[in-house]
Order: sequence, then structure tokens, then C-alpha cells
Amino acid sequence: MTPPAPAPFLVLAADDPERLAAFYGTLLGTDPLQGFSPSHWRLLGPGDGRLEIYAPSRQRPRPRGEGRLALCFSRPAGEAPPLQVLHDWLAVVLALGAVPVEPPRQEPFGAEAWLADPEGNRLLLLVSGG
Repeated sequence: MTPPAPAPFLVLAADDPERLAAFYGTLLGTDPLQGFSPSHWRLLGPGDGRLEIYAPSRQRPRPRGEGRLALCFSRPAGEAPPLQVLHDWLAVVLALGAVPVEPPRQEPFGAEAWLADPEGNRLLLLVSGG
């Protein structure tokens, strides 16, 4: 019998895991769950998706650095113009503590804005066109 395929999930190191879990919990519309320790939080997403947020070990700290990986949150524009939907959504996310990295822009596929979360991790908001 073949063992079940492993379920992928995202892991994010954080200086303040509880605060970052609250930020992403609001974006996902879900309550963060306490993980294996007070410095570990889990967010369950749609389907089998999940985000694990933890404080790295003091013996093995995780340096900050900009890589090619970013969390992306997407929603459809519906009947409204994608850039308008993005601006409305962006106001909410900025109020939660995100920082703009690039200004919002219209693209052929919809509208997008690049941000940094409260700890500087790359974040993309994407509103798909109709």
C-alpha cells in the first residue's frame, strides 16, 4: 500500500508570532490557534491549507532576507473595477500594520499591490478582473 502524499503548508518565522498570527488571521478571516508552544501559532485556510507561524530557536536564528517567495491573497473583483476593489482592500490591510512596497497598479489580469507584513515579509494582494 502506498503511503498518503504529504500535505504541504507554509512556515513563517516571526519575532512576534502572536501578533503576526493575528494579522494573517484577519486577512484569512480565521482565528489563530495556539500551536505546540506559546511561540507557535497555526492558521487554517481553505481546504487543507495552513500557515504555521513560530519564533525561531535562539540557537538557530533565521535571518531576514528578501527572497522570491511571497504570500499572495487573492479575491475576484466581481462587478466593480479591480483597482477600486484593491484600493478598498488595501486600506484595511494597511490599517492592520502592512506597509506598501510598490503602489497599486492595474494589470491585464486585474490589479495588484506589493506590501510588507508587520515583520517585513513580502505580501501580494491580487484582485482578478472580471
